[in-house]
Amino acid sequence: MLYQELQPVDTYSLKVSTPFSDYDRQLLTLLYQPLTGPEAMGLFATMLADADVRESREFNHYHLMNILTMPLKTIFQARISLEAIGLLRTFTKTEGGHRSFVYELLAPLDAKDFFQDPLLATFLFSKIGEQPYRDLRARFATGHSDTSGYTEISRTFMDVYTPVNSHAYALQNDQELSIRTRSTGVPFEQSLFDFDLLMSGLSEQMVPRAALSGISRELIAKLAFMYALNPLDMQKIIMIALDENLEVPEERLRKAAKDFYKMNISKTPPKLEKTYNTEALPPVYEGPPTKDRELIAYFESTSPREMLLHLTGKEPMPVDVQLAENLVNGHGLEMSVVNVLLQYILLRNDMKITTSFAQRIASHWALKKIDTAEKAMEIARQEHAQYTKWMSEGGKSNKGTRKPTREEPLPEWFYKKEGKKETILPAVSENKDDSDEKRKVEEKRKALLAKLESMRNGVN
Repeated sequence: MLYQELQPVDTYSLKVSTPFSDYDRQLLTLLYQPLTGPEAMGLFATMLADADVRESREFNHYHLMNILTMPLKTIFQARISLEAIGLLRTFTKTEGGHRSFVYELLAPLDAKDFFQDPLLATFLFSKIGEQPYRDLRARFATGHSDTSGYTEISRTFMDVYTPVNSHAYALQNDQELSIRTRSTGVPFEQSLFDFDLLMSGLSEQMVPRAALSGISRELIAKLAFMYALNPLDMQKIIMIALDENLEVPEERLRKAAKDFYKMNISKTPPKLEKTYNTEALPPVYEGPPTKDRELIAYFESTSPREMLLHLTGKEPMPVDVQLAENLVNGHGLEMSVVNVLLQYILLRNDMKITTSFAQRIASHWALKKIDTAEKAMEIARQEHAQYTKWMSEGGKSNKGTRKPTREEPLPEWFYKKEGKKETILPAVSENKDDSDEKRKVEEKRKALLAKLESMRNGVN
């Protein structure tokens, strides 16, 4: 599951070896965003803004979930999209059970290098269509001033400057200086292409080895990957691209590959689809899905802010969001555990969150090492009587004067799922004076549980 790759409490720091210019931001928006989607660009822009701060800081992924208002799964998929496109390098380290990351942000390729990369150019073409593609190329085309008939009179360095003395001084070179680091393009594994088979089918008489000396193996492998070509197909393409000088220029090879694809494979441009999917990772649970597991998956993939928004139908108060963050960072609870805790308090306490109550539960759960949503739901069921005492601040009622306990609305997961629902709440005594109030409470309970049901349906 996703949590084997990333968790909200995992920390990260940012590395940017070069400042980003306005030109870089244009490249990211116009050329890269159609490939990665707005979520990935939003993640990159957020990291870049955080990295602009001078002092080195360490964040956790809960920070990203709050700023981007995205579940962890979406953030992870955006991250691997940036990695695949060559804009992000990710490093990880685990010490003492704590996992941390370093994200290195890379400047995008220049427009010329981007459009010369067969994977990136074809991918962009397939995403936006022919005319927008041509417009983008024209946008980044370089206009050359006509200097024919002019004579250059620019001065050289030696024409302007001269040394004033002959003393040599030792220059300080003991500090490492930053360099402008750009993306090297799409991280690509060219060893998957069988070059031995390709070369074995090209005779020296027809295609001299020198003809291929100016063609990179990476370009051949990328063309083969992009157009779904095998080594035998590439042999034919190289023969077509051979010019009268027995050479294979790169542009002729690109055109020959494209023409071969149109003639033999498809008239429509090739498209790329993501094959890496978090759903393909080994699941934690085995057996048929249940409502409990669906709800656990929701708790594990949703930030507390989103959970509060879904449950209440309105933007949560900043103090409640801050409380959730404190429970994660201060008490060391998992985000999914905090979701269970807050939902239980909301539905048990007439849609009100009491900070002191939440912190007492968090301290208790931290001592009990409650680290999953499943454990949190179970301990909530088992210790409901104790939580009721905390709700009443430990006050003791006078004997014979305490009114019968009224049943409050509770999360649906609070009831055991096996067989018939069983509540562990105290029994409600029959009292005609309380009948109207009980009916209103029951209506509120049904409405809240309907919200929870709709939330679960959104997870499916």
